[in-house]
Amino acid sequence: MAVTTLSVVVQGVGLIGPGLVSWAAAQAVLQGSMACQPVASVVPPSQRLPAAERRRAGTAIKIAMAVADAACADAGVDPQTLGSVFTSSSGDGTNCHTLCETLASPNPADRLVSPTRFTNSVHNAPAGYWHIAVGSRAASTSLCAFDASFGAGLIAALTQVHAARAPLLLVASDTPYPEPLHTLRRLPDTLGVALVLAPEPVPGLQPATGATLRVALCPADQAPPETPCREAALETLRQQIPAARALPLLEALARGVAATVVIAAAPPLVLVIDVVPA
Repeated sequence: MAVTTLSVVVQGVGLIGPGLVSWAAAQAVLQGSMACQPVASVVPPSQRLPAAERRRAGTAIKIAMAVADAACADAGVDPQTLGSVFTSSSGDGTNCHTLCETLASPNPADRLVSPTRFTNSVHNAPAGYWHIAVGSRAASTSLCAFDASFGAGLIAALTQVHAARAPLLLVASDTPYPEPLHTLRRLPDTLGVALVLAPEPVPGLQPATGATLRVALCPADQAPPETPCREAALETLRQQIPAARALPLLEALARGVAATVVIAAAPPLVLVIDVVPA
């Protein structure tokens, strides 16, 4: 089977998750020189949003905007110029739970849905908030592929970078559901990762970024198994939170060494990623 390989350059990274305060702070953990601490994710409110919008925005919107902002700052690019791909396995679980409670009320008068809550319930709400906040009119894609959502988002980002020959922002994030949905979909915490991807090397990038990713889409039976994280606590996150499927790739970027990382794309396909340091 012929396999097409596409290459992109990592221009910037954003990361927030349990025990992972930021991309810069998490690099010691990702490099294996410090243990990952079992601390809940802390998601800052976006300073790009007006005060009223910050109050209305749920965690799903805030985590996506926070890592998107961090990746753009790390890359030193104006976010207004970037197209984007936003991906999430579940969207806004808290909002979904509240809407279900409202619609299940025995009293018809209590089944009225808040327009703001409905607006925030759609899968492309984080992308909408982001593009409005940064004033971007560039194209944006929002998608979901359940546990393979990061891999599917990376495929979409790769093809768009090559089609447009321009940098692009990829954001993957997940937030947990409240009970009783949590019993059926157990996401233990919030995690978000963002990458600014460029079609060719950019002068002046830091060593941890500037790496080239050579990515091939392969049948799972013709590729190595998915790459686990080197650190046990990170491997637990990788298995539990779909957006954390990106962690083995971030480990390779943080370590600054050549590596091959295999990530699920959409069964029965996987992404085989050769990481070439800057």
